Amino acid sequence: MPEYETGAAARPAAPRDGAVLAFDVGLERVGVAVGELGLGIAHPLETIEAADVRRRFDRIAMLVEQWRPALLVVGLPVRAAGGEHSFEPVVRRFVRRLEGRFGLPVALVDETLSSREAERQLAAQGVNTRRQRAAVDRAAAREILLTWFETRARAAA
Repeated sequence: MPEYETGAAARPAAPRDGAVLAFDVGLERVGVAVGELGLGIAHPLETIEAADVRRRFDRIAMLVEQWRPALLVVGLPVRAAGGEHSFEPVVRRFVRRLEGRFGLPVALVDETLSSREAERQLAAQGVNTRRQRAAVDRAAAREILLTWFETRARAAA
């Protein structure tokens, strides 16, 4: 899957180690996952349930302070047939806010089917549909981060 860098022209390549936070952006919730660049592992972290941008970014600021990430990864919806997905401008605005507020490198990765894969995995773990809603966003963020790790590993091979 393609990887997209934002602000990459003036930035060095992604760091080789350190924490990374990944985001699955929605209108009302943002799923968050955390991983380790050197190990290529990812774990669902939390779901930020706030439609208010200020509250979202206040919580993200706390996570950035806690985890001290070297990189941020954001899932970007991509149309299979090409062209802009209707939600793409929302995600790109979120990315610009991340870059402006935290000054960290941000990588975009195709998030196609990340939520469906997260739902499938939660169901396989026996998480019922009612409880899935609370977990799916952070599980989707984990899938986004795993996709980024896989893309990075393929590029290095």
